[in-house]
Amino acid sequence: MTSYPTGDMQALAKTQPAEGLEQITAPIPEMGPEDVLIRVRRTAVCGTDIHIWNWDEWSQKNVPVPMITGHEFAGDIVAIGADVDRPLKVGQRVSAEGHVIDLNSEAARAGHFHLDPHTRGIGVNRQGCFAEYVVAPAFNVIELPDDVPYEIGAILDPFGNAVHTAQQFDLLGEDVLVTGAGPIGVMAAAVARHAGARTVVLTDINDFRLELAQKVVPGVRTVNTTKEDLHDVMKELGLKVGFDVALEMSGSPIAFKQCVDTLIMGGGLALLGIPAKPTETDWGQIILKAINIKGVYGREMFTTWRKMLGLLKAGLDLQPLITHQLHYSQYREGFEAMKSGQSGKVILNWD
Repeated sequence: MTSYPTGDMQALAKTQPAEGLEQITAPIPEMGPEDVLIRVRRTAVCGTDIHIWNWDEWSQKNVPVPMITGHEFAGDIVAIGADVDRPLKVGQRVSAEGHVIDLNSEAARAGHFHLDPHTRGIGVNRQGCFAEYVVAPAFNVIELPDDVPYEIGAILDPFGNAVHTAQQFDLLGEDVLVTGAGPIGVMAAAVARHAGARTVVLTDINDFRLELAQKVVPGVRTVNTTKEDLHDVMKELGLKVGFDVALEMSGSPIAFKQCVDTLIMGGGLALLGIPAKPTETDWGQIILKAINIKGVYGREMFTTWRKMLGLLKAGLDLQPLITHQLHYSQYREGFEAMKSGQSGKVILNWD
């Protein structure tokens, strides 16, 4: 094991079962023999972090207190465990897959790492990255190419959700509907466009996010569904039958219904957005239209990561999606920006 920093660090933690986070002083975490210690440079605020901030029903069931939160990050390796056999180096720029799995599970042994039912999340079930240092299994570490800046490295986790969702169906030459213009929805629309979709339509009810999407996704047709009828937009675009593929990123029952209503017979529907509560749907319509539905969870380990870095190398630009870059001590401002709906990705700087 290489030299190890000593002392305390600054971190953002859920210190009590109530709304908000607190900036705390905490010991630098200790790593195991198969782990690495990473000096965090940038973190991004995620929708999951908002759930934890709000201390909603899901958070109360899943997040132990106290807990340093956060799972989207990039930084530098500062120490490597004695049993790590990957060719990692101190000083290497990295991000990491936030889903920590049991390599002995049946899913993992079959090579389906992302389907491990015992997955634990960095910043959810184990100490997270809203801190100056974070420990991650060496297995989870992703090396960052020199041309990927820290702030982009910090949003690879949600970018992976978008890529994994978009790759559920063939998009080349297809007409694609994306419902939900949050950061992951915008990324999914960008991936669909980059993958050669003929038409990409992105819906939401938030004009700020739709306008932001136009800066990120060349040629996207954005639709505020409170102001425009999606069927009218389809006629405008020459879609006589419907969309070939729909990517539902919002968890909205209304958006789900829009997907089902506007898909062609035999169309593909990939679901990433999680509804806030159980919802009813017309399964008869889904069956009679022969719609193919795929649920999407996380990222494929590690095929999606390779595809993400390939898309960035090929010119997909996520930089316009970052609307706020703040020092970590301004975290309250960053969370308020995310909660307001008037932001893209919010980055916290830990230098």
